[in-house]
Amino acid sequence: MTGRSARLERVTRETSVTVALELEGSGATIDTSLPFLDHLLDQVARHGGFGLELHARGDVDVDAHHLSEDVGLAVGAALDEALGDRRGIERFGAATIPLDESLVEVAIDLSGRPGAWVELGGERALLLGRPGVAVEHVEELLAGFARAGRLTLHVRSLRGRNTHHQLEATAKALGRSLRAALERRGGTDVPSTKGRL
Repeated sequence: MTGRSARLERVTRETSVTVALELEGSGATIDTSLPFLDHLLDQVARHGGFGLELHARGDVDVDAHHLSEDVGLAVGAALDEALGDRRGIERFGAATIPLDESLVEVAIDLSGRPGAWVELGGERALLLGRPGVAVEHVEELLAGFARAGRLTLHVRSLRGRNTHHQLEATAKALGRSLRAALERRGGTDVPSTKGRL
């Protein structure tokens, strides 16, 4: 791996996650044992324009909660490492993405200040795929990603009836927002009046 990239492993008693992230790469190889989660992460990488290799296993026989959160934490930590001191990046990104009847808005600030404000639509108890992934699992993934990635994340479902469409639109909007925020703006300045992010 070259340029802005990171490779790391996160292992707990509940999960094991390995991730390789290349911000100037392309293509995604994702296997979390949760096919719907794989689908969403693939959308983030493809629309974000970066390379992502991810292998994860966890106690999904209990619930998808632990694995979803730890995948978010691992990918966020890899992003933080790949960004280094965050010099020369655009910093901000936002996207509003439609998918059929669904419309989702995502805004991101690679600020160094972690926080996630997530309002996802869809049926909360519906499990998508087997083993099942629910709206709350995606919320945990996004919160972990923001925390470990040291970024501010706002996600809002503006419209929708189909939970699959709302979550997929969220993944695409996150990818597009990341693409904009990660873009190199030229120069080596840190995009902050504080002089650091």
